[in-house]
Amino acid sequence: MSGAAPAWIVASFAVHLLAALACAGAALWLLQRGERARPDRRATLAALVLTAAWTLLVSAYGPQSAPASIGETLRDLAWLHVLYRLFEVDGRHRSLRAIRPLIGTLAFVEALQPVLLTVRASFAAQPVVAGFAQEHHAIFAMLFAVGALVLVHNLYVGASPAARQVLRWSSLGLAAVWLYELNLHTVSYLGGSVVELHSLYGLVITAAVACLVLGLNPDRARGGIRPSRTAAFQSLSLLVIGAYLAFMVGIARWLQALGGDFAPLAQVGFVFFGSLAALYWVPSRRLREWVRVVVLKNLFRHRYDYRAEWLRFNQTIGRDCSVPLAERAVQALADMTESPGGLLFLPDEGGQFECAANWRWSGLSAPCQPLRLELTTLMARHGYIVELDDVRAGQDRHGEAALVDEWLAREPQCWALVPLLHFDRLVGVLLLARPAASRRLDWEDLDLLKVAGQQLASYLAEQNTQQALMEAARFEEFNRRMAFVMHDIKNLASQLGLLARNAEKHADNPAFRADMLVTLRNSSDKLTQLLARLGRYGAAGAEARLPLDPGEIVTRVAARFAPSHPVSAIIHQPCLALAAPEALEQALSHLVQNAVEASAPNAAVLVELARAGSEAVIQVVDSGSGMTPQFIRNGLFKPFVSSKNGGFGIGAFEARELVRAMGGTLDVESHEGLGTRFIIRLPLAEPSAQLESA
Repeated sequence: MSGAAPAWIVASFAVHLLAALACAGAALWLLQRGERARPDRRATLAALVLTAAWTLLVSAYGPQSAPASIGETLRDLAWLHVLYRLFEVDGRHRSLRAIRPLIGTLAFVEALQPVLLTVRASFAAQPVVAGFAQEHHAIFAMLFAVGALVLVHNLYVGASPAARQVLRWSSLGLAAVWLYELNLHTVSYLGGSVVELHSLYGLVITAAVACLVLGLNPDRARGGIRPSRTAAFQSLSLLVIGAYLAFMVGIARWLQALGGDFAPLAQVGFVFFGSLAALYWVPSRRLREWVRVVVLKNLFRHRYDYRAEWLRFNQTIGRDCSVPLAERAVQALADMTESPGGLLFLPDEGGQFECAANWRWSGLSAPCQPLRLELTTLMARHGYIVELDDVRAGQDRHGEAALVDEWLAREPQCWALVPLLHFDRLVGVLLLARPAASRRLDWEDLDLLKVAGQQLASYLAEQNTQQALMEAARFEEFNRRMAFVMHDIKNLASQLGLLARNAEKHADNPAFRADMLVTLRNSSDKLTQLLARLGRYGAAGAEARLPLDPGEIVTRVAARFAPSHPVSAIIHQPCLALAAPEALEQALSHLVQNAVEASAPNAAVLVELARAGSEAVIQVVDSGSGMTPQFIRNGLFKPFVSSKNGGFGIGAFEARELVRAMGGTLDVESHEGLGTRFIIRLPLAEPSAQLESA
């Protein structure tokens, strides 16, 4: 050992001299080429200069000399100031008021170190006082190192993603320095030899300076070392084992320090029970998997680039709508896990699942009822993904092994069943094929598949809702057609009933018989037109618009109602309108019919035609009871709302729809007790030519 001390002194001299050169070189580089906008630039420059001075003092006088101790205190205070300035990178120094008292406390503790060293040197002849000073010197140094490490942790963890790219290397360098100091002073406090640790301190300073230079370089700060997950996990395992052994050694040393007869027994007992616990827990597969998930979640970079996966997912769902949505859903989920194919099972009307889509899995044929109702109920309740390899291995978490059909367990390419849940309702189940590089599903696969499955479930549920709405719309269109037909038949039945009653009184009158024949012929024509028009309701069957004389239709409709009620046609200005003949006649018939029913038996109903600008205006005027503004606004044009007993409430609604289909408008003016005016406005066929002729 006598030859070892000079060797360590030489090594310490060389290592600290190298660290001094590294600090000086870093300071010169920072002064000339460093990023000038960095808030920690000046503080880092000062800290590098003080660190270089400290390493020179250690090389010249030794690590435990008074000049080196004072230099160490100044160095630690300088790096503490650098740490505070690093909080300014993303502006957190203004909001984190809690760190200022901690920094002040750490600075005060570090400032006490020279005092303790002076006391130790002054009372070297008194072992009790010198030992007390030495012990508290180590304690204060450990407190300072722990506090600084906590600040480094908060600096990096609390930073924004963009700021972390800048703070990564600086945080690593500072953490390395204070972690080494913590170990050094811990060993010193326990009474061990720290000559070797002091001698190698310069290497740590050199490595930390290299990290700081990388952190201060804006081009290199965003770089990083990305080891594989296997290597990282194995390295962490070795670190945990080393920490466990260090803990065991420390406890053994502590028990040895107790002395007495109790110490050997306590050492053996501690080692025995610790080894027994390790033998019990380490082989546990569940414990290893739990530790692996926790470590991968919190320490390592994720396997998936979620932004890229989500963009690809949406691109697959939104592209090429000629491919059914069910197949696109299978492909979107299979692409995430690199599965070569998949099946999608959707529920039928009875709740049984059936195969609805097969994407690139031609070699697999699913039975008519591929999934048991109990299994789908279990998946809907728990929402977990069934890993079929676990089922084959007999690992049963929720009782699914007995519920998985034999064809799924027998086929080795069947990999996983993914539930598609929408508001706790199982919309579908997706079966994924085994990828070429088969692996177990980990927490990240499960989380991604669950989220993507929920999104696919929303798409499928939206498609089901859209199909239901389209079917309801078809039924609504059919019901509306039937309502129009019933309304027209009701009007014809009223005319025929009125004709039959009058025939009982005037059957012997030749003039009445002639009018009766005209009415019967008109009713027959009306029924024929009604049957012909029945298939043309709606947008697909809309009648073509033609240039026509609306005066002819006005005259014809008035003549049809004239035998039973005084209806007069007044043509103020003849014109050509762009309209559908049958639709215009039907709309006028509805409006005249309503006017007749709202008027007294001998009250006249006027149907007037005029031209206003580029429009043909047809007005149906009666002097009946009129309507309230509330009824016009809320009930007049609403189907199945009528102010008449036994009325369908269809006439005004159908008239407005027919006029709108011709490109016109229908307005109404009504006053209670005075009457009502319906106004139809239709575009003229050639408005400019007709205005010139007028």
